[in-house]
Amino acid sequence: MSIFDQLPGAVPSTAQSSTRAASTAHGNPICSRKACGQSASWQLLWNNPRIHTPERRKTWLACSEHREWLEEYLTTRGLWKQTLPLEGSSAAS
Repeated sequence: MSIFDQLPGAVPSTAQSSTRAASTAHGNPICSRKACGQSASWQLLWNNPRIHTPERRKTWLACSEHREWLEEYLTTRGLWKQTLPLEGSSAAS
């Protein structure tokens, strides 16, 4: 398995922010980690300074199990900005 097989997937682009907000059959946001179907509890805010303005934030969603992995992935590339609880999740309580 290559590192590219582990990528959480493409994130759609909008003017200021975007979220890879895939959802389950019940409409709940799920983790952005490839092949993970767990409900998301965290939002990882990031931007690519080579192509985004400094104030722009893109968002990946993470379950508790994959939060650290996704943060490390973004951090090692100089993209991670902040991790926040996802509204309505148990992490937000």
